[in-house]
Amino acid sequence: MKKAAKNREEPVVESRGWTFLTNHAHVLITLFANPDLSLREVALVVGITERAVQRIVADLEEDGFLKREKVGRCNHYEVVKSKALRHPIEAHRKIGDLLQLVVDKK
Repeated sequence: MKKAAKNREEPVVESRGWTFLTNHAHVLITLFANPDLSLREVALVVGITERAVQRIVADLEEDGFLKREKVGRCNHYEVVKSKALRHPIEAHRKIGDLLQLVVDKK
């Protein structure tokens, strides 16, 4: 179990090797909350390689969940919140519904 770092407000997180959300969801959530992050920064937040983030972003763009806009030398990402979730169990919900539950964004 990780302990919270001194002088920082970090939750104590217990890792058991799996999470309820996929890396695709983690990347999408991270880019929704911070649309101007570099893919290297996304990789650090999610805890996967930059190459894995590149593949995930390509998947998300190809399937219409994510749009990329070049801004100078950087990218700005926009999540298409109206897209339905992919699995039949949750296909009646939109990706925006999930993001609203997970991200504290006003």
